[in-house]
Order: sequence, then structure tokens, then C-alpha cells
Amino acid sequence: MDLRSRIRRRQHSGNDAQLILDYDAVNPAVHVEEPTGRGPVPEQLLDYTDPIFHGQLPSHAYVWGPSGSGKSAVITALLTQLDRLLCRSRTAIHTTTRARPDGTPAFVYVDARRARSDFGLYQTILDSVLEESVPEHGVGVDAISSWLSEHLEPRENRVLVAVDHVGEPDTYSLSELAGTLSPLNDSLSWIAVGRSPPDDLPEIPPEHIEIPAYDDHVLVDILTERASDGLSQRAVTHEQLRRIVRWGEGNAHNALAALLSAASVAVAHNRSRVIDEDIQTGMDAVPRPSVSLARVLCLSQNRQSVLRQLVDLDDTERASVDTTTETIAQTSGVNLSEATVKRFLYELAETGIIERVTNDTSPGIGRPPSRLEPRFPTLVFRQLYDLPS
Repeated sequence: MDLRSRIRRRQHSGNDAQLILDYDAVNPAVHVEEPTGRGPVPEQLLDYTDPIFHGQLPSHAYVWGPSGSGKSAVITALLTQLDRLLCRSRTAIHTTTRARPDGTPAFVYVDARRARSDFGLYQTILDSVLEESVPEHGVGVDAISSWLSEHLEPRENRVLVAVDHVGEPDTYSLSELAGTLSPLNDSLSWIAVGRSPPDDLPEIPPEHIEIPAYDDHVLVDILTERASDGLSQRAVTHEQLRRIVRWGEGNAHNALAALLSAASVAVAHNRSRVIDEDIQTGMDAVPRPSVSLARVLCLSQNRQSVLRQLVDLDDTERASVDTTTETIAQTSGVNLSEATVKRFLYELAETGIIERVTNDTSPGIGRPPSRLEPRFPTLVFRQLYDLPS
């Protein structure tokens, strides 16, 4: 553990008896600055970016792998280090940049879960490469596209942009992304990051790099390191971490979600250590398959507030969409009409964040009602949502 991590542990600890010392360290939606255990992947990515060191942009690329394989962590780490080492005037992704007389491109990361439209995509890229701030409202997509084109017109103003979470519900497909950015191909190269294997896609760029699921021994090391940074000493045993890893099947997101869920259960019972029963409860609180917690945390505050109430409802209160809607709308702190709550619930079900499960045991004639089941780690979401800001 480095000095920064040690300071953060003391900053977050409050008292020596606290079990969870640093939520970020064990939060599955937070990536470490230096991902480990990815084998040859970093070298493959550096081979791909090699033209940058010779004053050229690389070709477009597609990086793919299953959920929880560390795609986002590797890509953000790559761009951050390229940015720090090659563009010394900037220190991190998303900061502004000046024109580069040496031809070094700007490095931009775009989360497609947040930039869901052409305007959002162009605005994010432009805001990352200009010194002045770029408006998020009050201008049209044609204007923002024109500004970006004008900025990239000089030879030295070039960009390598990574667009993460391509191909998810409500995000760009690979072909849509390629079409949207094609007018900028002379000055911009992109890396699309998604889950679908190349063989399942109609069109792929010339470069495609796979990031496979974690091996069990690597994932044990990752959990051990994250637990050491985020939990109190001896809060969890090595065998408990191995149990989570065997259950997680190479998915770091699910394994971390189960670990933080188990720790949250232990805290709720005023325990200073996680017991085996907590581990089981933590794993049970992570659906299989599970929606990424980061995707849930990208939702609007109103939608998150609806989900926060949903995870506290019992089976009776979730027996049908109407019952769930009425209960949530009447909850103190949810300042939304029943119509709005119901619309949110249907939207969230349509995108797979929650699931409508037919209640086959319902008596009567006609179509049986559907109960609503969360498809994300509920204990972790509740814990993070309730943390003081």
C-alpha cells in the first residue's frame, strides 16, 4: 500500500473499530489507477498506440471482453499515463489542453452511459480539448459538431478518444459510433470498448483487442489488495475471499460487490469482522447476471431515488407494478407523481436494470401481474446511496 492509501485509510477511519475504512477501495464502480493481472493486454494496447510515438494517429480499434474483466480500468489507466507522460501540460483525462506543436494528440475518455447522444459525444470531446468551457445546453448539435470540426482542422490538433460501454442499452452501437465520428476521421481516432465478441458484430475496425475474464488466482490477489486498502485489518480471511472468487467466475465487479455487501452486513450487525454467513448474504445480494453498479450510478438522481425505495420494499409491496408505483410515490422524500414513478419503472425494466417477473401464483382470470426484481447489487447500492455527501 502506498502513502496516499495509508493517509486515506486514516482519513476515512473515524475510529479503530470501524470495519469499512475506505468505500472507494472496495467499491466495484471505482477503478484503481494501476490495474494488475491483465497479462499481455497492456503490451497489446501499447503496440496499438505505437504510431503516436512516431507522430501519427493509430487506426480505429475495438476493445472487448466480458463484464467485470477490467476493460474500463485498463483503458482509463492507459489514457491517463499517455496523457501524463506525453502531454506534460495536463495531469489527467478530461482536463483542457493547448495546441501541441509536436503533434502529440489529446487523449479523451468518454463514458457512453453519460454521453448518450451525438450532442453529448461531441460536447464531451470538445470540452476535453479546449481551454474554455463548452456549454452543455443552449446550443444545437450542428453548432457543437462544427466547433469540434474547426478545432480539429489544423494538423496539430488531433485526438485519440476512447468511448466506453458501447453496445449497452441506451448507448451507441459500434456502427452508430463509427458513423457519428466518421466526418472527423482525418484528425480523430477512436477506441470503442464493449462486451460483444467481434464475430457477433456486423462491422469492426481493423484493430480488435480482447480483455479476458480474470483467472481465479489473479482475482484473489485483486480482492486481497482492495480489502487491505478498504477494510480494517483481519476483517476478512483469505479463504473467504477465495470463496467469493470461486463464486464470481472471473468477474471482478461481482466479486467486489459481494465483498462490499458482506462487509455492509457485518457493519449492520456491529461486527468487527466478516463471518461466513455475511459472505453468503453478500453473494446472494448480487444477481446473476448483474447490471454494473456504475451504470446504475449514471442514472438521474430521480431515477436513483426510485430505485433506492424499490430495494427496501418487501415482496408484497413489489407484487405488481401498480402496487410498487403507489408505495414509492407515497414515500417521504420522493417528490414524484405516480405517473412519473410508473414511467421510470417501465423505462428501467426496458433497459434491464430491473426485471418484470410474472407472478404465476396470482389467482384470478387474465394476465397475471408482474413483480419487480432489481438486477443490480442492492446492498452496495443502498450503502453508497446513503453515504453522506
